[in-house]
Amino acid sequence: MKRKLIREIFTSPETGSDVNIKGWVRTRRGNKNVQFIALNDGSTIHNMQCVVNPNDFSEDLLKLITTGSALSVNGTLTESKGQEQPVEIQVKELEVYGTADADKYPLQKKGHTLEFLREIAHLRPRTNTFGAVFRIRHALAFAIHKFFNDRNFYYIHTPIITASDAEGAGEMFHVTTLDLHNVPRTPEGKVDFKKDFFERETNLTVSGQLEGELAALALGLIYTFGPTFRAENSNTPRHLAEFWMIEPEMAFYDIHDNMDLAEEMLKYLVKYALDNCMDDLQFLNKMYDKELIDRLQSVVAVPFKRITYTEGIELLQHSGEKFEFPVTWGTDLQKEHENWLVAHFNAPVIITDYPKDIKAFYMKQNNDGKTVRAMDILFPWIGEIIGGSQREENYDKLLNRIREMKMPEDGLWWYLETRKYGTVPHAGFGLGFERLVLFVTGMTNIRDVIPFPRTPGNAEF
Repeated sequence: MKRKLIREIFTSPETGSDVNIKGWVRTRRGNKNVQFIALNDGSTIHNMQCVVNPNDFSEDLLKLITTGSALSVNGTLTESKGQEQPVEIQVKELEVYGTADADKYPLQKKGHTLEFLREIAHLRPRTNTFGAVFRIRHALAFAIHKFFNDRNFYYIHTPIITASDAEGAGEMFHVTTLDLHNVPRTPEGKVDFKKDFFERETNLTVSGQLEGELAALALGLIYTFGPTFRAENSNTPRHLAEFWMIEPEMAFYDIHDNMDLAEEMLKYLVKYALDNCMDDLQFLNKMYDKELIDRLQSVVAVPFKRITYTEGIELLQHSGEKFEFPVTWGTDLQKEHENWLVAHFNAPVIITDYPKDIKAFYMKQNNDGKTVRAMDILFPWIGEIIGGSQREENYDKLLNRIREMKMPEDGLWWYLETRKYGTVPHAGFGLGFERLVLFVTGMTNIRDVIPFPRTPGNAEF
């Protein structure tokens, strides 16, 4: 008999039909006359109740069925007499694929802290919480590709190994095949990268943006969606060393087009989750965040508020709040400042025109000589969820900025050349995928929205 997913059965139950399901035992209870096995196959938050007559099966077989065991069940689908599920399976045949030692299996029917579950990341997807989170993560990833495909964007794969630092911060992981116990040196005593695999110093990318711009200046509308890496020694609930980024780049877009697209995309993604992941969202709303669904619906419903950095600073300075970090023009906004602005407008906020000294070299300079056409989008609780800008298309201004920031000019020759040959106004932004998933799921630690988090001191699994 062909297997059916539990999700498919609940979507269109055909009572009276024989079905086969396969999955893992969440619970088993009952007595000598009847037993109930809750089976879950990962396709839905809901378990299928399997009703077993113990007299129909050997005691040795039934002993193997404990929490965590993997089963194949054949039986008849009937209306459930209980209120927790609409249908159940009257079991005719049972096959045990794999057993789980009842005394040692870590996921017993009791509450587990999220900290504990991070220590068993190989098993935590079997819990209701992480099953819900990872199904939502999948839905959002699919929705991203659909959003851009439906708007005539092309998906570009940019390098993971790179010799450039898109952000200029220097917090990058080195890539090398050199023998670290016997590193070759130049006569000056420096590492001789000529003897390395790529014959130059290389790193894991912090962004696909620079290469994405090259593609946009030929194909018009492109996006990247891939892993990025930051060697930032940060243990906050908002930072990972390995994470995924969505980075669209658009030729002939200015900062206003950029903001319009970013707002449209965020609303589309949140609405997609509301439309397609409600069972999982309701579970997370009940277990972790009572305001989750209301907050998601509000983001879809209201226009994003747009203000300049200078306007934001003035609002913060006249707020009457005693912030931990002082508010002065020219400093970057902290999470407490971002949260206050979002709460003040009761809506997501887009901040533009930041001081150039706190932003990246590639952002288009305004005529005032002090600010650039940057934009950050702030969400409730999460803070910054998108960062972007109109890119500097003027060759001389871009070159001067690279020199001002003492960046390696010779390593960016190819980027500069795009400003020599048919340069156009263009813009783009970056969306940290895990921060989006964090917002949509209501989880409070970014390590709980990626299957195997990479953080300082942690590369397990």
